[in-house]
Amino acid sequence: MKKRVSTLLAAAAFGLAASAQTWIWYPGDYEIWLGNRMNNNRTERGAFFPPFWKTDSHFVTVEFSKDLDLSEAEEIVIKAEGKYNVKLDGKLQFGQPSTFLIPAGKHKLNIKVWNQSTPPAIYVKGKTVNSDPTWKVTNEDKEWIDESGKASDTSATVYALAGYWDFDDMNNPPSAYSLNLEPKNYVAVEQKTADGGRLYDFGKETFGRIVLKQPVGDGVVNIYYGESPEEALDLEHCETLDKILFDGDKVTDLATNAVRKNEGDYTLDNTKAFRYVYVAPEAGVNFGDAAMLYEYAPVEYRGKFKCSDPELNKIWDVGAYTMHLTTREFFIDGIKRDRWVWSGDAVQSYLMNYYLFFDSPTVKRTTRLLRGKDPVTAHINTIMDYTLYWFNGIYDYYLYTGDKEFVKEIYPKMQSLMDYVLGRTNKDGMLEGMTGDWVFVDWADFPMSKQGALSFEQVLFCKSLETMKLCADIVGDSADAVKYGRLAKELRDKLLPTFWDEERQALVHNVENGKKSEQVNKFANMFAINYGYFNEPTTKSVMENVMLNPEVPAITTPYMRFYELESLCDQGLQKQVLKEMKDYWGGMLREGATSFWEKYNPSDSGTQHLAMYGRPFGKSLCHAWGASPIYLIGKYYLGVKPLEPGYKEFSITPDLGGLKWMEGTVPTPNGEITLYVNDKEIKVKATEGKGYINIKSKSQPKSDYGTVEKTGDKSYRLYIDTDKEITIKYKEIG
Repeated sequence: MKKRVSTLLAAAAFGLAASAQTWIWYPGDYEIWLGNRMNNNRTERGAFFPPFWKTDSHFVTVEFSKDLDLSEAEEIVIKAEGKYNVKLDGKLQFGQPSTFLIPAGKHKLNIKVWNQSTPPAIYVKGKTVNSDPTWKVTNEDKEWIDESGKASDTSATVYALAGYWDFDDMNNPPSAYSLNLEPKNYVAVEQKTADGGRLYDFGKETFGRIVLKQPVGDGVVNIYYGESPEEALDLEHCETLDKILFDGDKVTDLATNAVRKNEGDYTLDNTKAFRYVYVAPEAGVNFGDAAMLYEYAPVEYRGKFKCSDPELNKIWDVGAYTMHLTTREFFIDGIKRDRWVWSGDAVQSYLMNYYLFFDSPTVKRTTRLLRGKDPVTAHINTIMDYTLYWFNGIYDYYLYTGDKEFVKEIYPKMQSLMDYVLGRTNKDGMLEGMTGDWVFVDWADFPMSKQGALSFEQVLFCKSLETMKLCADIVGDSADAVKYGRLAKELRDKLLPTFWDEERQALVHNVENGKKSEQVNKFANMFAINYGYFNEPTTKSVMENVMLNPEVPAITTPYMRFYELESLCDQGLQKQVLKEMKDYWGGMLREGATSFWEKYNPSDSGTQHLAMYGRPFGKSLCHAWGASPIYLIGKYYLGVKPLEPGYKEFSITPDLGGLKWMEGTVPTPNGEITLYVNDKEIKVKATEGKGYINIKSKSQPKSDYGTVEKTGDKSYRLYIDTDKEITIKYKEIG
C-alpha cells in the first residue's frame, strides 16, 4: 500500500486534488475497528487475552452526503464496504447501483451503508464527483415522517467530515489492510537431543510469523518463543507458544482451532515477538527447516544521528530499531507481551517519532483509538495518569505539526473526556483515585502510596487543563478557553501551598486525609520542571535537593527516565545525561540487548534481567518507552525544537555534551533541519521554517550568512531564514 508523501498537508487541506478519490468512513471508526483487531491478538501461553478496558465498536450504519453543482451530467462509479442505498435529492434509487448518472445542476447525493462486521466505507469515482474528506458523514440522520407521509424538514443530525487514510485504490478496501511481510532466515540453529527439537536464533529481536518448511507425517509441532534462549527453552514458563497439529491433508492451529488444507510449507497465522524459537515436533511428525516472515509498518527513517562516540551511535541505532518494531498500525507498548495501545507509552512514542519518522498519521490513529467513543465510563486504559497524558499528547502533536484540522476534529472528544475528569475531583479541585481507577505513576522499586491526592497527578492535570485552553482557542470556543484557563490557574496556584515542603525544598508525594506525606520522589518534581511550573530559584533548589540527590529513590524504568533525563537536559546538564545514557542504555547493550527493555536495573544479573510481574520471563525486552534517547538526542544535543506550531518558527541550541563532534537530521512536517557540530564549527541547513540558532562561545562567532547577535555572557544567536547551508565558526565552552 503506497503512503502519501504529504499526508499532513493533505489532511489540513482536505486532502486531495480535485480529481483524486479515496475510501472514506465515519471519523475514528476505522481506527477503533483496526485497533480492536490488533489489541485482541495478545496471547499468554496460547490463551486468548483481550484488553481489560471498555472496548468500543464502529457505527454499523453511516450516511455519506455531498452537495453537488454540476455543469454537465456525470457518471460515477460506487463501491462500498457493506450493504448500501443511494439517494439523489431525497429520492431513493433502485438497487445498489455500481454506476450512477447524475444530471447537470445542483443536487444532494446521499449514500447510506450498513455493515456489522467492518466499518461502513465508500469509494466514489467520477470526473469531478469523488469520495474525499470533504464529504459529510453521520451515524444517525434522525429523519421522521408524519401520518401524511411528509418527511421532516428540520433535523438534529450532527455531521462530521469523513475520515480517511491512504486507501486510494478502489480495489484495496480498508478492511483488507495488513502490515508488510518480508522473508527472513535464522542466523544459527542448534539441535537438541533430548526431544529432537531445534533452537533457532534469528540474530536479534524481531516480530513476525514462523514458517515450518517441508512438514511430514502426522502429529503436533510445538513452537516455543523467547526473547532469550532461556525463555525459548523453558517449556513451562515461556510467555508465548504455539501448537500445530498436522493430520493428513489438514492442519489445525490448536490455539485458535483454525483449520486449513495441508499444502506443504506452513506459515502460522499468528505473529509473535522473539529472537529465539524452539521447535519441538512430537512423535510421528517432523519438518525440514524453519524461517520467518518479518511483519512491519513501512515507516521511513527521516531522522538521523552519528557522533564521535561509537556506543552512543549504537544506542541511537538500537533505539531507532526499537521504535520501528513498536510502530505498527498504532504505537504499541511492546511486541512480546501486551501488544496493546497504552496511552502513557504512546505519548512518549509520539515524541520520539517526531525526531525519527515524523509519522503524523500514526499519531492521529493512535489518539483516536485511545479515546474511543462517548459516553466516557472510565479513564483511558483505566489509568488516571494515562487519561492526562492523552490530553498532553494532543498539545505536543499540534506544536510539532501545526495541524489545526485534527484539533478541530478531536476537540469534542476532549471536552467530554475532560468533563469526566472534572467529575472525579475532590472538594479542592484535585484528582484522587476513585473506585475503578488505576493510579499508576511508574513501576517503582520502592513503596509508594497511591491514596489521596498525588502531587504528580495534579501536575499532569494542570497541564491537561492548559492543553484544553489552548485547543479551545484553536477551535474558537471562547467560553471554554476562559473556563479551562481559570481552572488551570486555580490548580497551579494550589500546587506549592498543598505539596511544597520548605525544609526539603521539594514537592512531597501526596496528601492523604489532609495530612502531607513525608515521602519525596522525583515524579512530580521533574514534571514541574519540564512544564516550567517553578520559578528559577525554586527550580535550582529542586534540582539540588531532589533530582541530583542520591538519597532520593532512583528511577529504574526507561519510562520515567525519559522525563528525568529531560529535566536534567532542560537545566543544561547534557554532559551528565550523556554519561547516564551510556551507563543505562549502554548497560542494556552490554547485557546483549538488541532492542531496549521495559525496565533495567543495573544491580540485577543473569536471568534476573528477564523477570517481571512475578514471572521468570515477564519482562518485555522490546518496549517503546525504552527508545527515549532518540528524543533526548534530537531535542537536547542536536537541540532542535519547534517554537511555533508546525516548525513555522524553530529553535536550534546544539550541545555536544562532551562529544567531539556530532551530525544529524531532525525531520519537520515538510522538510528537515540538518546539523554538523564540532568544537570549532557548526554547519546548519533548514529546509522549512525560520528561527534562531543559539551558540555558546568563548568569543564572537563568525558566520558566512547573516549577523551573529550577542545575547548574554558568551551567548550568541543567528537568525536563519534561508534554506542554504550556513557555516558558523565558534569556540566551544568546555
